[in-house]
Amino acid sequence: MNHDFPLEAFPAAPSPRRRTVGVRVGEGARAVLVGSDAAIVIQSMTNTDTADIESTVAQVAALARAGSEIVRITVDRPEAAAAVPRIKEKLLGLGVVAPLVGDFHYIGHKLLADYPDCAKALDKYRINPGNVGFKDKRDTQFQSIVEQAIRHGKSVRIGANWGSLDQELLTSMMDKNARSAKPLDARAITREALVCSALWSAERAEDIGLSRDRIILSAKVSGVQDLIAVYRMLAARTDHALHLGLTEAGMGSKGVVASSAALGILLQEGIGDTIRISLTPEPGGDRTQEVFVARELLQSMGFRTFSPQVAACPGCGRTTSTVFQELARDIQTYLRDEMPGWKARYPGVEALNVAVMGCIVNGPGESKHADIGISLPGTGETPVAPVFIDGKKAATLRGSGIADEFKGMVSEYIERRFGSAAAAQ
Repeated sequence: MNHDFPLEAFPAAPSPRRRTVGVRVGEGARAVLVGSDAAIVIQSMTNTDTADIESTVAQVAALARAGSEIVRITVDRPEAAAAVPRIKEKLLGLGVVAPLVGDFHYIGHKLLADYPDCAKALDKYRINPGNVGFKDKRDTQFQSIVEQAIRHGKSVRIGANWGSLDQELLTSMMDKNARSAKPLDARAITREALVCSALWSAERAEDIGLSRDRIILSAKVSGVQDLIAVYRMLAARTDHALHLGLTEAGMGSKGVVASSAALGILLQEGIGDTIRISLTPEPGGDRTQEVFVARELLQSMGFRTFSPQVAACPGCGRTTSTVFQELARDIQTYLRDEMPGWKARYPGVEALNVAVMGCIVNGPGESKHADIGISLPGTGETPVAPVFIDGKKAATLRGSGIADEFKGMVSEYIERRFGSAAAAQ
């Protein structure tokens, strides 16, 4: 058998990150860098009534503690704008430093002018060129928001969305296309209109005086292929930092899969500086789920490391017992709960790899590949589980206390590998 494979037969590494202008969101030590050579940033958005200060503070804090590095809130009416400074004050009192973004539509120019404390408290403004103003008022209202950003030293995300695309622009481009000798289909023109809306708005903001390092662009759609096409177009035509997100992604597995498919392809191509997974939560569901999915996406693709990876087999006819499923769940929960404290005490612990396997077919091999792994014997057998550490068998656990014993071994391994004694060597 010939094992001399040409190097071309092996998959290429991820494309280098597209170089973009860096944008600093927030002030001082709280600032988050988006673009340039910074890590890809995770964003999220509240779904509370911003005028309800306590609920909004609680949700922003939960999102930030889950790992959201920038949090956006709706500022849609005077009561919401008036609440923003108090929300910011309470968050800082809780030690929550994630920059706050105000989401403005229709009357953003008026709210920022009438509530200067709101304009000062926010770290970034998000404006939609499709509804910042209409007809004769569009340019003046857009200019008013940009001037507020300049006055207060804030960054701006110009976020076009094909659900609220500038209809004047779209109609004009459709009419021009219809007169063309080789007209394109309507979907292609809509994509181009979306890109143009973002680019022309950015150019207008710079003409007004907003510096390039204060501008982030986005052009959101709800279809996977459309999103990929639109952001490829944007990336080819500007060096502005780009925010990625599949808008109206949906609920549950549909939203997770669609967002991951679209963003995964773009990130692999080096496109994207900050992301949001726009999941529709279940009634009464946890808003932080969108943050966990974003973290999992970036870590699974190798772009960032947030917490130890747990490899667990999916189960089959050899693992009809629930023992390994319960163990995998317990270990994953244990790692997640302990991670905040571990990260403070053990630098680098987030790179840990743990394996929890269900039977003897792949279990020992997968456990050897992990930093620390356990392999259960399969269905119908007394739980007897070898534990492998750094590729070598270290112990065999038996009986009903396997989960607690393995957790203890994980904790000891972390102390030994990442603790102060290890750092001193």
